[in-house]
Amino acid sequence: METTVSAPVSFTEKAINELKRLINEESFDTTQKLRVGVKGGGCSGLSYVLGFDAQQADDDVYEFEGLPFIMNRSHGLYLYGMTIDWQDGLNSRGFTFTNPNASKTCGCGSSFSV
Repeated sequence: METTVSAPVSFTEKAINELKRLINEESFDTTQKLRVGVKGGGCSGLSYVLGFDAQQADDDVYEFEGLPFIMNRSHGLYLYGMTIDWQDGLNSRGFTFTNPNASKTCGCGSSFSV
């Protein structure tokens, strides 16, 4: 499988560090790949997917600053230009998504519409 040169999404340094920390844990299943995507649902129509999954035939392979990830090729339309960050504060902890394609988002930041 070829690696596409320009990644449709980017990750902040904090997000890269957290994802690499998870990947380097002893219990990590090395057959799994980092998946970025969307799925139907959520309060605004679509929800973000960020997790580890098996690579599928319709996935493209990308790399951003040494972090490899997979994404279903049809999801680029919704995610192109998005930045993924990691928040580690007292009030909010987790990954956040800044998507220039989202016309509407909900308060939780994990759901959007285009």
